[in-house]
Amino acid sequence: MTTQVTATANAPRSSSFLRIAIALQTLTLFLEAVSAGLLLTSSYGETLHSVGARVMYGASMLYVLAAVLAWRPGGGSPRPVRHASGFLVLASVQVVLGIAHVPSVHLPLGVLMFGLSVLALSRRNL
Repeated sequence: MTTQVTATANAPRSSSFLRIAIALQTLTLFLEAVSAGLLLTSSYGETLHSVGARVMYGASMLYVLAAVLAWRPGGGSPRPVRHASGFLVLASVQVVLGIAHVPSVHLPLGVLMFGLSVLALSRRNL
């Protein structure tokens, strides 16, 4: 019985961590869009976009970790883990497309990822 009470007490903290991870991911995706604009207009834009890509990928991995931690203690639905894992796959594809210089797919995928991240952030029941 003590274990169940502890798991229930940790659930709000895990949910908060998950929400923070999604917010960080959303912010990094927005900053990637800003740095993409700078990429087109300034000499340092490529460096910012490259560094931002690494930070965005790290934020996606943090999202997966937060989703797993939110799922395990409370024994809730594994749906957030599937969403976070799918997002990490999209982030991986995005990085590959960026390195390969395929803007015709890289840009729309970035917009899609930002929209999905905002949607995940707006969900009330994480």
